[in-house]
Amino acid sequence: MADVSVTAASVVKTATSLIGYGTAGGTVTAGQPVYADTTASNKLKPCDADALASSKAIGIALHGASDGQPLQYCYGGNLTFNSAFTVGQVYVCSVTAGGIAPYADLAAGDFVTILGVATTATNLKIGILYSATAKP
Repeated sequence: MADVSVTAASVVKTATSLIGYGTAGGTVTAGQPVYADTTASNKLKPCDADALASSKAIGIALHGASDGQPLQYCYGGNLTFNSAFTVGQVYVCSVTAGGIAPYADLAAGDFVTILGVATTATNLKIGILYSATAKP
């Protein structure tokens, strides 16, 4: 499988979405998992499962932002996307910066950060689990 194809305009918070706030540390697009870069004043950047530090997702961006702009992200609850998911599938940070992928797509050495589980084709139940562990 490939990364989920996210339509940024379709990323919408729900009544159960838990929202956090931060500052973008580069270009971020709605629907991208983000982490707080400790080497850049905890600015929010797109996650990447290739490296331990950048795999530590704190949420999924709710809108686009450029470096230095405010950024809202969802860190729990339900989040609506376009019809992109397989029901019951566990989704993780991808090895592509800002990507979301099914767990099975990770290869040996990729760091596992669970983002959530698809409850419908358009809903991701966010439950972030940063394992700090590479897939064997």
